[in-house]
Amino acid sequence: MALASPVTPALLRLPGVCTQVGLSKSQIYRLIRSGEFPPPVRLGPNSVAWPAEHVHAWIADKILASVGQRS
Repeated sequence: MALASPVTPALLRLPGVCTQVGLSKSQIYRLIRSGEFPPPVRLGPNSVAWPAEHVHAWIADKILASVGQRS
């Protein structure tokens, strides 16, 4: 039986999120306001980041929804 490798938590800053999801900054913040995108976590008074696993889960959900619409 193979052991599951531990996942190292990672944080993505806004440029990385934009690159991964293919959306602009304004589109991401619009989706956050409407509850359709995971909110960022505050790192400091002027900085935020997104847990990578939340962004990856959002992407996976979008893929599954797209595949489900084609059926």
